Amino acid sequence: MTTVSTADPHIFANRESEARSYCRTFDVRFTKAKGSYLHTDEGDKYIDFLAGCSSLNYGHNDDDMKAALIDHITADGIAHALDMHTAVKAEFLQTFQDVILKPRGLDYQLMFTGPTGANAVEAAMKLARKVTGRHNVIAFTNGFHGVTMGALAATGNSYHREGGALPLQGVTRLPYDNYIDGVNSADVLEKMLGDASSGVDAPAAIMLETVQGEGGLNAASPEFVKRVGELAKKHGALFIIDDIQAGCGRTGTFFSFEEMGVTPDIVTMAKSISGFGLPMALTLIKSEHDVFGPAEHNGTFRGNTHAFVTATVALKKFWSDDTFQNEIKEKSELLTRRLTEFAGYFPGHKMKGRGMFQGVDVGSGETAAAVCKYCFEHGLVIETSGPNDEVVKVLAPLTTPVEVLEQGFATMLDAARIVSAAPETIAAE
Repeated sequence: MTTVSTADPHIFANRESEARSYCRTFDVRFTKAKGSYLHTDEGDKYIDFLAGCSSLNYGHNDDDMKAALIDHITADGIAHALDMHTAVKAEFLQTFQDVILKPRGLDYQLMFTGPTGANAVEAAMKLARKVTGRHNVIAFTNGFHGVTMGALAATGNSYHREGGALPLQGVTRLPYDNYIDGVNSADVLEKMLGDASSGVDAPAAIMLETVQGEGGLNAASPEFVKRVGELAKKHGALFIIDDIQAGCGRTGTFFSFEEMGVTPDIVTMAKSISGFGLPMALTLIKSEHDVFGPAEHNGTFRGNTHAFVTATVALKKFWSDDTFQNEIKEKSELLTRRLTEFAGYFPGHKMKGRGMFQGVDVGSGETAAAVCKYCFEHGLVIETSGPNDEVVKVLAPLTTPVEVLEQGFATMLDAARIVSAAPETIAAE
């Protein structure tokens, strides 16, 4: 059944906060979604290359997750339980252990934080400080870790940082991999940590994203990530990988760091961990660092019971063997080929990202906005990222059929042809 709204068509502009964001770009009313498609109350259909900013890696309304959730609700299953024991939480923990951790040789305790990625990051930073007795966290240029005050201190974006309206403390920023041409950023980190007069306080943690989603799809090399992990250990700091946007298969493997030869002390997860777009976040902690006391970091909605139901289905359905991972690899190769064609229309372009987490730096935010505007007008939802929104960023659901991907890519290529010829025309319309 499609919801028909009787609300004032201007209710959003008249009543919703000015903080609203995506709706300004995609100014239609969506009423239903399935797979890789969004539908509006006007009967229009859009291919979704945004996927809830990687919160819908398995697409909209997966049949198996939906059925399990409906069964749970109609059977009067627990809807909210704080962090009390429930059958569905036990099933999720068992499945995560058996399907994700054991096959990868990992041993993490799972901490259920408040349901946002920022809360998982806050927990990770607080825990590292408690474990080490230090205050400083090293983060990297163009990193994005959330907009609550602790996570915001580790976030690089000046627009978001200014929204805090208070000094953001406790974080030292150093250059990410390849931030400065010809400069080895790992060497800079090593030098700063080894110099007693560098001004960098001994860190409680070093935190990074292996692919900086909001920062412009900057992908760190395995060598850089491995060296950062080694330097963290050498200097008594915990190594935190923020896998909130890059995890759950987005880069090709369940964790984005699996093929990099590292085992982080802490991993943060959110977005697609619930499988269904339901709010849920995790902080994965090596056992020896699991030192918070009861409720020392808490939240009324820590552990979303409905999300346990759908997450368990997602893990069993997509990660019990290598089939899905192999499909992601094939689609990633297709994405690279099509984005290479797309990029050819923009002189000086840069290919960005890896796996199904790729995009193109087209040179300016105005050009990228014009591309996305054309795409939306022709049935494709796609967004930008980067310091100046200069990267056209593909975040299609990982389950998107190849023929639907090709339709979306065709629209992107049309946009590239039109915009590269007259970007100012599209932007002004």
